[in-house]
Amino acid sequence: MKKNSGLFAIALIVIFCLIAFCYAFVVKKNSITAQSTAGLFQKQPEEAPEYPPGRFTTIIDEQENVLSMMSRAVYIGDEIYTSEGKIYRLDKVQGDRASARFLGMDPQIVAYNEFYASQEIPVINNNTSNKPSSPANFAIYHTHSDESYIPSDGADSINFKGGIYKVGMIIAERLRKAGMGVDYDQTPHDPHDNNAYVRSRRTAVKLLSNNPVAMFDVHRDGVPDPNFYRDKISGQNVARLRLVIGRENPRMSANLDFAKQMLTAVNNIHPKVVKEIFVGKGNYNQDLLPTALLIEAGTYTNTREEAERGVALFAEALPPALGINTASPAPQGPAAPSASTEATRGSWKALGWLLGMTVFAGLAFILISDGNLFNARKRFLDFIREIMPLVPRRAARKPELNNENKKNND
Repeated sequence: MKKNSGLFAIALIVIFCLIAFCYAFVVKKNSITAQSTAGLFQKQPEEAPEYPPGRFTTIIDEQENVLSMMSRAVYIGDEIYTSEGKIYRLDKVQGDRASARFLGMDPQIVAYNEFYASQEIPVINNNTSNKPSSPANFAIYHTHSDESYIPSDGADSINFKGGIYKVGMIIAERLRKAGMGVDYDQTPHDPHDNNAYVRSRRTAVKLLSNNPVAMFDVHRDGVPDPNFYRDKISGQNVARLRLVIGRENPRMSANLDFAKQMLTAVNNIHPKVVKEIFVGKGNYNQDLLPTALLIEAGTYTNTREEAERGVALFAEALPPALGINTASPAPQGPAAPSASTEATRGSWKALGWLLGMTVFAGLAFILISDGNLFNARKRFLDFIREIMPLVPRRAARKPELNNENKKNND
């Protein structure tokens, strides 16, 4: 009897170990790709329809002053954050005209502005002595790969090879000259429709494999007036930038905080480069990374050179804005997802169910084979005593670490 009990215990342990190993392999594989493939095969929220170049929405404030213009549909609840920190929320939309209500000053933008104003943040130049020994990695791609600039490219759209690629290349070149790593994916995602974001999601997921510190989807707007974006910066005509955040992203608050940090930091180094932040309907694949941004570099009636100057200034300011290779610490931005996520907790819960089912199956087998509840109970307790030495225990925390933590808390 004792021999049979021992053989049964060994068999049960082997079965459980095989189940646990297979499950752990699946969990580990999923944990590596969970963030990057989140929702890859799920239906994504539809983005707000983008208008063809020349059609646009005008947004006015409560005094009927033009607050913003953009070549896209807008909805009640969309928000605009100005570079000064003013918040406006759309409360009425009628055709291509919308009105927005002033909500007050955004405390984060105000705090960031005060922080950066008190810091001397150097722009990283091309001197190799300033380059970081372990470069941060940035990712760049274009969902609307046909977007172009009429004065420079001869058309507002060029299928598969729009002028927007040259704008993206400027960002990549400036970052590389500063010693940063850059993954610039030039995969086209034509045609220019709302499904382009579904197609570009695969590109964005691929770019995540190198753990970028930030990921940029670079566009241009379709507002017909070039002066809406154009401004004089350092004596040159520059197309200013708009940062766009999708509000149908469950992690939207992290992306928005990152956008606020970039708006204030970049404008502190190169004033007026970032015009505003727009928070609108959609996802824009920003659920993949808390530091993912959609950038609109001017409009189709700006020259491409104006857009290139705008993104060049933005790229120059990125490393110091993120606290890379600078003595000035950057303010706390959006944290990386915690290792203890809902998915991880769910995995351990499922593993617990596996363990419970294995033990239950063993108990049932013993009861059936013995036909006696007392003997079955005895055999089961013997089995538990045999396998307990095999169960890993959590290592005790070192006393010196506890004492050190206690001193730090005091």
